[in-house]
Amino acid sequence: MDPGSAHYQRGLSHRQAAALIGLAAALYVAAAWMVAPGFYDGFPPPEPYNWVCPPSVAGGGNIPPASGHLDLKVIDGVSDAGSAFTKDTLPQIVIGFLPGAFEISGKSTISIDITPLVPCPSPAGVHFATNTYLITASAPLVKDANLKLVYSAIVPAPSSVYFATSPDGPWRDIGASQQAQPFTIDTSTKGLGYFAAGYPSTAIQGGSTSQLLPIVVAVLIVGVLVAGIPLTFIRRRHSLLVGTDEESIEEQ
Repeated sequence: MDPGSAHYQRGLSHRQAAALIGLAAALYVAAAWMVAPGFYDGFPPPEPYNWVCPPSVAGGGNIPPASGHLDLKVIDGVSDAGSAFTKDTLPQIVIGFLPGAFEISGKSTISIDITPLVPCPSPAGVHFATNTYLITASAPLVKDANLKLVYSAIVPAPSSVYFATSPDGPWRDIGASQQAQPFTIDTSTKGLGYFAAGYPSTAIQGGSTSQLLPIVVAVLIVGVLVAGIPLTFIRRRHSLLVGTDEESIEEQ
């Protein structure tokens, strides 16, 4: 047996295994970008979501969602900063206002109300993954407000926040921030009205396939790693045999 050839074969096998692991890792990263946000967060929501219209996967024990109210003071002719949110155990929608966000028109207090919409709207072309909330105020909004909606882990993560001035629509996509806490979606709004988080209905098609893909890739990675275990033993055994042959040659 040629020791140089044996060393070459061992090196080639090692490079092949490393290449397979690298390829599997690359596929896993690519798959992670293809699934909905929230799939890899790994942080369970602190509280169950309170639904107006619970999905079939929610099971029993649903608690109706709460409403919210905030009175903003007007200080020196400017509306104060503050946040309005629902009174659920975990607020399911929060809207924040900067100083001077409202046109005061001689008012001393600005009242903001948040109300879950009943019944649940079902607009064409859009699937809502959260409740729909109506946000109203006793004065016009003149500065952008920050909006955060919480969504449930048992439904596909929403990709955008939708806004309408009527429950019958039309519903307009107002986008979403790229940075948000797990199981939340953030955006900003120039007006008040009806809000819900969701995604285009066409995104449902193939959704199960996209979520299965990272699982398949993960199995592939495990398979490569497991396959490398006997390869390691074979290499060690081969190295011992080569060492024994070399010692025999030297003794002769």
